[in-house]
Amino acid sequence: MPKQKTHSATKKRFRVTGTGKLLRRRRNRTTPPGHLVKHRQAKRKRVRQARPTARSDQKAIKKLLGRG
Repeated sequence: MPKQKTHSATKKRFRVTGTGKLLRRRRNRTTPPGHLVKHRQAKRKRVRQARPTARSDQKAIKKLLGRG
């Protein structure tokens, strides 16, 4: 049976921690011309933090990453 390939887009968007949790970045809020991020340094910092993914999505994401 051939190996399963890792989904490239998923690989770029999610990260698996050492304990197996999946982390994601927040969408649509990356750089300063974004809504409400332009003049607020605190919001810009908060956007950079990774957040855990929803439990309902974890099984599908792990499959795309080739981890089960």
